[in-house]
Amino acid sequence: MRSWRWQISRIMRLCLWWCRPCPKRGGRPGQPQKRLNELWSYWKLLLKSLYFNSLTNSDTYLDCVFEPVYWIVDNVTRWFGVVFVGLVIVLTSSVLVIVYLFLLPVILNTYPLPWIFWHLTYGHWLLVMVVFHYYKATTTSPGHPPQVKSDTPSVSMCKKCIVPKPARTHHCSICNTCILKMDHHCPWLNNCVGHFNHRYFFSFCVYMTMGCMYCSVTSKDMFIEAYNAIESYYQTPPPLFSFRERTLHKSVIFLWVLTSSVAIALGGLTLWHAILITRGETSVERHINKKEIRRLKEMGRVFRNPYHYGKINNWKVLLGVEETSHWLTRVFLPSSHTPCEDGLVWECPQALTSRDLMAI
Repeated sequence: MRSWRWQISRIMRLCLWWCRPCPKRGGRPGQPQKRLNELWSYWKLLLKSLYFNSLTNSDTYLDCVFEPVYWIVDNVTRWFGVVFVGLVIVLTSSVLVIVYLFLLPVILNTYPLPWIFWHLTYGHWLLVMVVFHYYKATTTSPGHPPQVKSDTPSVSMCKKCIVPKPARTHHCSICNTCILKMDHHCPWLNNCVGHFNHRYFFSFCVYMTMGCMYCSVTSKDMFIEAYNAIESYYQTPPPLFSFRERTLHKSVIFLWVLTSSVAIALGGLTLWHAILITRGETSVERHINKKEIRRLKEMGRVFRNPYHYGKINNWKVLLGVEETSHWLTRVFLPSSHTPCEDGLVWECPQALTSRDLMAI
């Protein structure tokens, strides 16, 4: 009786035979046919690797089954980022249109002069900070290790880029390159969050949360009035509202629901990143450090993060604050300054000795 491995290989050969592409007759294949042949060669190599490999086991089969999923994540997520960036721009622009068309006239006509001045100043300051930091976060490169031979110290070699990886550097499968102090790949930015744009990303999250909370709180009374007005649409006879009034009611409800939802969701994300920054970690390092903590705990040892400079100093390193005046000029005002470190070499706190350092 034939073995199960022979049966599987026979089935795969039949699948390859019946699924093979048929070239066009009477001419050279065009570009679609060339692309089809490339995909066919890829899948044929993938299937043949299952029964031509003497070390084939269940893990190998599982990896091959999930290979299309990995391919989709690596190649399609990049295009999803363009959609997400467009979605951020469209939703933010819709909020601005509603504020300028409906909320701002109410503020100018009913609020006293000091409150009008405060709303105009605070609201436009938030708008400038949100637009500036989002633009910088999407367009600023997160930083990459040098691709040529250099004297930069490294902790390992990247298996995909085949280049030395400095400390805190990780490979992004979506960008297909190594990122300095990689935190994560953000589809809402269509960019990786790394050493040179981490500050822009976090500042955008903070100011966007503050802006959504500001819009949600200031439009609460108008939301209640608009909701009650819409409820009255179904009365008999219905109230006589003009087209502008109906548009106002629906726009205010849309504004309040959107800004309240974003404030809650983005506020939680911002709080989580604030905790990581206080600990001197990135999102990737948090997962690695948790495993290292458990491993050393079983050995009766304590893990100490070599990149934890102290709670206040961690914030200074991220925000690039070197002097007291920088809290105003670099944090509360738009600033394009670069981080204090170069992202290639990280100085460890003097309190840690070489015996205490745990490589990440």
